Amino acid sequence: MPVAFYNVLLYKINSMAKDFSMVATTLFGLEGVLSQELQQLGAKNVKEGIRNVSFEGDLGFLYKANLSLRTAIRILKPLKKTRVYDEKELYQQIQRIKWERYLDVDSTFAINAVVNSKHFTTNSHYISLKSKDAIADYFRHKYSKRPNVDIKNPDVRIHIHIQKEYLTISIDSSGDSLHKRGYRTATNIAPINEVLAAGMVLLSGFTGDENFIDPMCGSGTILIEAAMIACNIPANINRKKFAFENWKDYDEELFFTIHDALLKRIKSLHCKIMGFDKAPSAVRKAKQNLINANLEEFVGVHHVNFFNSKKEVFGNTIIMFNPPYGERLSINTEEFYKNIGDTLKNHYSGSVAWIITSDIQALKHVGLRTSKRIPLRNASLDCRFVKYELYEGTRKAKYLNNELN
Repeated sequence: MPVAFYNVLLYKINSMAKDFSMVATTLFGLEGVLSQELQQLGAKNVKEGIRNVSFEGDLGFLYKANLSLRTAIRILKPLKKTRVYDEKELYQQIQRIKWERYLDVDSTFAINAVVNSKHFTTNSHYISLKSKDAIADYFRHKYSKRPNVDIKNPDVRIHIHIQKEYLTISIDSSGDSLHKRGYRTATNIAPINEVLAAGMVLLSGFTGDENFIDPMCGSGTILIEAAMIACNIPANINRKKFAFENWKDYDEELFFTIHDALLKRIKSLHCKIMGFDKAPSAVRKAKQNLINANLEEFVGVHHVNFFNSKKEVFGNTIIMFNPPYGERLSINTEEFYKNIGDTLKNHYSGSVAWIITSDIQALKHVGLRTSKRIPLRNASLDCRFVKYELYEGTRKAKYLNNELN
């Protein structure tokens, strides 16, 4: 039996039999939500970082995490953690990894590098090139042949992260960012990221026991994420490909066992989920994306101007806005946000409303008191995700009724 084949076989058996460390990356402000998702999924030793959460699990859990997590961007498997102080040490540490466990000479690979260190004055692109050379030279020395680089569609994607003097070398199990669920083919200007949309829905406390309205729904991303949460549909069940399918220890039978088990946990919808938009083109795009997500029978989208609307559903209702920002559309900010507040106050009492915006000053014109303000980022924009409790009558009357009861 060839030594290289034996090493791969032994590695595959060991990796299936025991837990290993993983890191799920996310967006700023969603670390706590992702941590809760991981704990509910059964992850071990969960620890929050900055835009990431580390955890432990076995190979099956890696598959389950990629399929299920709503607020993860990608799942990384660290191969090595050590200290380096210059490019020479970086090169040496990369060469100490047994790369034949992860790559064949006929495979393709790509490297992403993030560097934040005073020890490395060169940019991330140079570190990527240096890391590529180390892997190529490793194979050339051992096998007189090297794998090729494919930036767009590699068999294996490798992440090099240098923070101060700490180096982490990881392989990416996800491939394309996990926000690419596979359902969104039609979009409007600056559509909201699916991971951010799911995080907002989870931060609101929505479980599917309440009704849900997106009154400015655009292409329907928030609606679809809310419906998937309500029905317990795995976030990435519609994805065509994950990077781990190219790994040498990929277990197709195990993957489909987990895939099918997650499908069996999907439940029926027991609430009303509705979207409005004043633009007919947005309504058409939202309906198309709902069809792509197989949710068109469960979510209603209507050509309605929110400012002319009234609450038509009964019971507890969560209203969630991603209104146009000044960066996206030219609007009269003061008038626009005042109209939001007036419409909520006059026609949606008894509900809870959430708004995300990068225009913090504009929130002053809503005319309602916030009960929660959460910092988030939408692409490059610093935002606030704010909560309004819309009581029946006045807040004072609400408190009096609670005391009497």
